[in-house]
Amino acid sequence: MKLIKVFFIAAGLTLTANVANAQQKIGNVNSDDIFASMSEVKTANATVDNLTKAKQTEIEKLISDYQAKLKVAQDKEKTMNEANKEAVTKELIAAQTELQGLGKKIEEARTTAAKDISAKQNELFTPLQQKIQTAISAVAKERSLNYVFDTSSAQGANNLVYTDGSEDITAAVKTKLGATATATKPAAKSK
Repeated sequence: MKLIKVFFIAAGLTLTANVANAQQKIGNVNSDDIFASMSEVKTANATVDNLTKAKQTEIEKLISDYQAKLKVAQDKEKTMNEANKEAVTKELIAAQTELQGLGKKIEEARTTAAKDISAKQNELFTPLQQKIQTAISAVAKERSLNYVFDTSSAQGANNLVYTDGSEDITAAVKTKLGATATATKPAAKSK
């Protein structure tokens, strides 16, 4: 009987030791907070904003030209009478063709602007996102974490909704990147 008790105690201790060894260290990070605190992001945002304003100015100029030519055509149409009907009709047809060309040019400018802005965002932000990912990996390795969950809102349904007990490494990643410290909101907890 005593041998059976010793066996169960030994088995219990072995199982407890195996469970303790099998525990994984989990951490969390708010990549949006890190991203927003980086000075490079502020510079990239300013560059994208300037490009957006320049493209918007180009498009507004085209629209202004379109509106001016439309008004000229409308004014010309008001002067039409039986005596000049044929000449005015030819001018209006030419104006209509020109307006259609300008309309197409405006749409092309909008499409090109959207592509250019998107390309600039990718060019500027992709290396920053990779830099953040590298820093997160480095901090996780330094702290011997097996898993790190991103608690930022940009991750959508992949968020970890309960983080009690995990290690938040956002501040350490910011420090590694030399980013400015800002107050972080605690991650939402669920029951």
